[in-house]
Order: sequence, then structure tokens, then C-alpha cells
Amino acid sequence: MTEKKILLGNEAIARGAYEAGVKVSAAYPGTPSTEISEALAKYDQVYAEWSPNEKVAAEVAIGASIAGVRSMCSMKHVGVNVASDPLFTAAYAGVGGGMVIVAADDPGMYSSQNEQDSRMVARAAMIPVLEPSDSAEARDFTKIAFEISEEYDTPVMVRSTTRLSHSQGIVELQERTEKEPFPYERNTAKYVMMPGNAIKRHIVVEERMKKLAEDACTMPLNRAEYRDLSVGFITGGIPYQYVREAMPEASILKLGLVHPLPRKLIEEFAAKVDRLYIFEELEPVIEEQVKSWGILKAAGKELFTVQGEYSANMIRTRVPEYRAAECRNVPGMTVIGQAHSDGAGGAQPSGRTSGEGAPGQSPLAAANVPARPPILCPGCPHRSVYSVLNRLKIHAAGDIGCYTLGAVAPLGVVDTTICMGSSISTLHGMEKARGKEYIRNWVAVIGDSTFMHTGINSLMNMVYNQSCGTVVILDNSTTGMTGHQDHAATGKTLKGQVVPAINIMNLCRSLGIEHVYEISAFDLDGLEEAFRRETARDAVSVIITKAPCVLLKGVTFPDLCVPVSEKCRKCGACLRPGCPALTKNGDGTVSIDETMCNGCGLCAKLCRFDAIEVRPR
Repeated sequence: MTEKKILLGNEAIARGAYEAGVKVSAAYPGTPSTEISEALAKYDQVYAEWSPNEKVAAEVAIGASIAGVRSMCSMKHVGVNVASDPLFTAAYAGVGGGMVIVAADDPGMYSSQNEQDSRMVARAAMIPVLEPSDSAEARDFTKIAFEISEEYDTPVMVRSTTRLSHSQGIVELQERTEKEPFPYERNTAKYVMMPGNAIKRHIVVEERMKKLAEDACTMPLNRAEYRDLSVGFITGGIPYQYVREAMPEASILKLGLVHPLPRKLIEEFAAKVDRLYIFEELEPVIEEQVKSWGILKAAGKELFTVQGEYSANMIRTRVPEYRAAECRNVPGMTVIGQAHSDGAGGAQPSGRTSGEGAPGQSPLAAANVPARPPILCPGCPHRSVYSVLNRLKIHAAGDIGCYTLGAVAPLGVVDTTICMGSSISTLHGMEKARGKEYIRNWVAVIGDSTFMHTGINSLMNMVYNQSCGTVVILDNSTTGMTGHQDHAATGKTLKGQVVPAINIMNLCRSLGIEHVYEISAFDLDGLEEAFRRETARDAVSVIITKAPCVLLKGVTFPDLCVPVSEKCRKCGACLRPGCPALTKNGDGTVSIDETMCNGCGLCAKLCRFDAIEVRPR
């Protein structure tokens, strides 16, 4: 009997890769893509790693592909930017074994600094894109992506979104297909992208994309579902589920291969329906191409926003035919093309529920749910460091991680956040623009994982180009924001193997930096002295603040902070760092929630009147 499981979309992608015979997987953790690699690491037949960054991950997958095996790299949409350098050239070179890049976009910016559409990157790179609509398709499309990769000699992108990645659906498990490695044959014309070779390969890429566009018209990935011909939708991915929910009687052209588009199939569908809508999240990638072919009756972004996540309610409120259509009976359905299901039920999203709202507005805001501001965890070592920087009125060029929350009240230290590894380069740019005195009250802050990602390059640049400035590496021994993944400085691989850990202090010193210091993140006096001393220095200096993330497994909390109300002067000093375990009472004294307190002692150190004691639990 075939086994069925309820899987997250990310788990289903991993299952598809496993069943397709993938041998090598590389990734850098990034929500909403992280669980793909975590799931793949559980299969002994697959080598899976956390790479230092997405560029390296893509290069690892490319190398494995050239060696003749099926490979995959996974990342969130902003990681595609980091990986774009090797990816664009890999499109020219083609593949040996099939190669798939999974890009997880984040409509609504649930955990991201922008809302870019990876389909546009794929169009520029000239690689095909598959977009599944539920967990079952996530598994199926991943397997098909490897077949397309090898048949058409190209890397293939599987595009997911937060809603698909973190939704659950039923998946029928199948056996793994073991693929014999393709024999390696030296082929410099194919794999060495010097200009003379690349010019010829560009011609190959153009012909490949033309062939794919023609073949897409008959691929089962794309299917026309003819029902009521008075209204039709061109859609794909998770938005397909919203169309089926809101208007189950509408005709739908469901696109599984969203680049290149099947022009003939689209023209045939458009000719058969009276009113045509293009329902796609984020950018008008499909719409612009369809209208460029002269299909001007298609309505798209004039009705549906380019901002945020879509919903069934968006169709209900913005499609005129909705009210009339819901009164009609659903006629018999004719499906052109094959499908594993009609998708009527589809994925069951976990977490937030999409509402209508204004363009770009959070669904929670639309539902009038009280706002819950982001905040560092009780006992977080970043809060201690930021409390000292705040007291000294030092600004911070920030980076991507939990510590980005140092930008919000009450800490209010982080002034800039651009991308992974940018904090150090930003500080360097400020120094070169305005001089040493300008940055006396600035530091760059970066986490240990982000430092290993791309911060090393930026620090190297400061040394090489004779800058000055203080870099604070907030070392909490993990990749905290994405769920506590390991990295090269933690001493453990994705597979759980214990390996030598990169010593960050020695690494910084190896760059020629003389002033490198380690200090406990909770040593307030030591931190203040170090910040004052190093920001005044005419050189590059590094302060590594060390304390593990309070949510790491194995981190214990033997102590508890207890208020002594009779000693409290009601000054509020203990409340200034914003620890959620502390509450101000009506009489001005402070209460501490024992279930939240991790006993870090920050509040006790800030109290000058001994009104908070640190006691054993």
C-alpha cells in the first residue's frame, strides 16, 4: 500500500529531490526556504550542507552537476541575488546531471527586507521556472524540474512562496530513483565561459528557450480547465487555489511552467473566454508578456495589487463577475492536459490567514488584530550589548538577523540595515565619505552567522583600503533568526557531524587586524570601556561579544531575577532595555514573570539600588 504523509511544501520539495535521486544539496538558511535543507539532511543518500552563503551554495550545486549527478541549491528570494553571479553563467554552460535552484519568495514580507519576484531574475538569467500550487505538486514539480534540466541542458528554478513553503498537504510517497552519474567528458566549449565560448553558448540558450516555449504548450504542467466560458483566469502557484476557492465555476489556464510561457495555449484560452483575468502575485510577469502579444482584454494589475500576498477575498471584492458567478451552477469540467488532482481543496495554510486589506497592508491589520511589535527574547545577549550602545549614544550600521530588532524602541541603536554582510561595508563607506571623526559614535554590528556569510569580505575590504572603525560581532553561536542552524564557526554540520569550528578571533587577526577582543555580552562595564576605547581608535578594531542564544538546545538557566519591591525607587532603569519579562506595576514598582525570565541578570546590573536580585531557581 502506498504511504501518504502530510508535508509542508518545503518538506515536499525535499521529498521530490530525494525521489528524483539527488546526490548533493547546498543552501544557506533563509525563511521561508530553510526547512527544505533540514528535511533533505535526514536522507542518508543525500549529501546536504549549510554553505557560507548562497553564491557558494549555487557553485557547489554547479560543481556536482558538472560531475554528473543531480544537485540542488535552495534559498530565499534575496539569496537569489547573492547567487546570481554563478547562476547567470550556469545558464550558458548548461548542466551535466540535472540541477535545480529553489527560490522561496516572500509576498507580504513576513520575514524579509523586500518583496522581489524571482521569476524576473529567472527571465533575465534565461532559465525555466516551475511553480507548484500545493504540497503534492511541490513534490511532483521538483522531480519534473530535474527531468527538464537534463532534457534541455539547463538549470531549472522551482519557485515557491511563503504560503506554499509553510502550508501542509497530502503527499503520496514514492521510491527513490537512483541515477547513475553521467560520465564526465572534458568539454571546454561548454563549461569554460571565456568570451569566445560564451558567445556561442548564448545562441544555444536562445534556441533552448524557444524550444521550451513551444513544448510548454503540450506539457502536462500547463493545463486548461474549461468550465464557464464567460470568465477565465490565467494563474498558477498558490493564487490558483484562491481562484478555485472564490470562483470554482470559472475557467482557468493553470500554468505550472511560468517561464517561458506557452503562447499558443494562452492565445487559445483567451479566445474562448469572454472576460479574462491574470491573477499573479507580485510583478506582472505573465501579464506584460500576454499583453505584448496583443491580448489586450486581459485584466491584471489594474485590479490586483503588486504589493503583498493575494487571497480569495481579493477576487470576491475586485472581480465583477464574482457575485453573478456564485449564483450559477457549476457546469461539467473539461480538462485539457493531465493533472494529479483538480486542486479544488489544495493546500491548507498554517499560520496567518490572508484578508483583503489595502495594497501592501498586513492581513492582520485588515482583520483588526492588535499589533504585536517584534522584540528580542528575554535574556537575549543582543539586548545587553545594545543597552550599553544606547547609553553611550552610539549609532550602529546594522545587518540581517535577530539583532536587526535593535532598530526599534526602546533600544533604538541600529540606524541602517541593507542586506547580508552590509553593515561593515556601510561603516567603511561612511568613513571614506566623511572621515574618521564622523564615525566616532558609530559601530557596525553583525552576527556570527552573517559574518561568515559575507561579513568577512567586508572586513577584509576595510583592512585593505586602510579604513578605521569598530566592528561588533554579536556571537550567539547560531543562525538565530531562521531557527538555529549551524555554520562554519559552530563546529557542527547540517548532517550533525562535529567538525573543527572556525575561530572568529583568529580569523580576524589573520586579516592583519591588531585590535581584536572577546568579551561577555553581559559584561556591561567591560563593554562600555571597550566601546569608548575602540571607537576613539584610528584603526580597524573588532569586538566579539560572546553569549549563546537563549533558545539554543542545551542552554540552561540556573538563575532567576527576583524584584525586591521595598528597595525599588521606581526609576525605571531596569525597564529601559525592553525585556518582555518585566512589567511596571500600577504603583511604579516592577514585576518579573518567572516563566519568561532567563536569569541573564541585565536588569539587576542596571538597578543601582539592589532592588532586583539574581537567585538560583
